[in-house]
Amino acid sequence: MKKIEAIIKPVKLTDVKEALSEAGVKGITITEVRGFGRQKGQTEIFRGAEYKIDFLPKIKLEIVANDLAVNKITKIIMSNSKTGQIGDGKIFISNIENVVRIRTGEKDENAI
Repeated sequence: MKKIEAIIKPVKLTDVKEALSEAGVKGITITEVRGFGRQKGQTEIFRGAEYKIDFLPKIKLEIVANDLAVNKITKIIMSNSKTGQIGDGKIFISNIENVVRIRTGEKDENAI
């Protein structure tokens, strides 16, 4: 099993969520986060004054899936979140040792 964590632009959330739902992904955790990468934040002008915004709003998606579904899910996230501009985000994939469904006690693949 793998955990897929994707950091994407907030405007792309609906597209990604709908595409993942259509592909049969049953569970997604979504968190509003802030951060910066190569773009180093942005500068905005408010009432004639310039302000530097160091941390930009992003969305973090977390999905736990079996190993066979990881490539498919990753491709869906990439194709539906890509704008071609700096700050499109990143995808991180890590191993999951165990999963337990609290309500039923099911474990691992049965608990996803």
